[in-house]
Amino acid sequence: MGVYLSSPKTEKESEDGGNHRLRYGVSSMQGWRSTMEDAHAAYPDLDSSTSTSFFGVYDGHGGKAVAKFCAKYLHQQVLREEAYVSGDLCTSAQRAFLRMDEMMRGQRGWRELSALGGKVEKVSGMIEGLIWQPKTSEDANGDFDDWMTNEVCSASRKQSRFESRCQQSLDGRRSGPHSDYRGPNFGSTACVAIIRDKQLVVANAGDSRCVISRKGQAYNLSKDHKPDLDVEKNRILNAGGFIQVGRVNGTLNLARAIGDMEFKQNRTLPPEEQIVTANPDVKPVELCDDDEFLVLACDGIWDCMSSQQLVDFVREQLNSESKLSEICEKVLNRCLAPTTEGGEGCDNMTMILVQFKKPIGSGASPPQQPHSSDQPLESEIC
Repeated sequence: MGVYLSSPKTEKESEDGGNHRLRYGVSSMQGWRSTMEDAHAAYPDLDSSTSTSFFGVYDGHGGKAVAKFCAKYLHQQVLREEAYVSGDLCTSAQRAFLRMDEMMRGQRGWRELSALGGKVEKVSGMIEGLIWQPKTSEDANGDFDDWMTNEVCSASRKQSRFESRCQQSLDGRRSGPHSDYRGPNFGSTACVAIIRDKQLVVANAGDSRCVISRKGQAYNLSKDHKPDLDVEKNRILNAGGFIQVGRVNGTLNLARAIGDMEFKQNRTLPPEEQIVTANPDVKPVELCDDDEFLVLACDGIWDCMSSQQLVDFVREQLNSESKLSEICEKVLNRCLAPTTEGGEGCDNMTMILVQFKKPIGSGASPPQQPHSSDQPLESEIC
């Protein structure tokens, strides 16, 4: 089977939800692609004690396992960070992104990726050379045991050889053939929004995008991390990589992603300075009465519609549609290409629409600079 199907899969997975502060709808569609590699997370009540909501879209490449891994664990890791307890959402989000790479290494990471990916052989490749080690034994073995649940092994029992390896490791008889697994050679973008009262924090690595509608004006709260951006190009070259035909080392058209460990093997550099990094740009924004809704979507949407076009379309649909997921479905249908010629409209598509139910607060203050980059966005909130 090639990259594209002979006809698109237009069946959609959609859901709606919300609470007293907001409501959301989400829809995803495989489209023309031979496999579905998108994933998402929507938790309007991630932490009810602090009225914190979490939404994220993850666009996988080379396989679905890393996107599914992020959808399953990234929001959990945000809650575990010490910075989260002190109210620092920016630092907790940034650290959670980097933690995904750490968690996917070793035998536990290999087992989980195998279960999520559905095929052991897809994640059984080893990477020679070590990038960076966990700083402490607690980093390596502590909370890994918390997130690695019994479902990993139960899902893997469908494959007898894998069951044996998994059980022997759990019994402590041997470390297993993948105890020094360095992580996957495929990866995923990640774009998440964390909302607490009037505070919005957007963290992004890759070319998925978050856009807010303020009085009908679209404002990008993330930027697409392409290799030709100066800050990305400088990091790639400094880490020993190169850019060819707009791609990192001639293969990857993203400069930041979770996973893709083949681009993170420079032993002398920290994770933030590798050829490809999971380190996100983090942007805090103070919400106000003029803020209407957020859109988080993978690049399959943004390849076909600009930020303003999508905001205009959603605002028009809000006048007639009661379910936000139905609006998302209409966007997916609009973006789907009639044929595979040209490429645009042929990707997997996932969109989350978050609408604020009532006024958030008074006044709008300018957003702070992104946490890990000072490059200007396409348009800033003022």
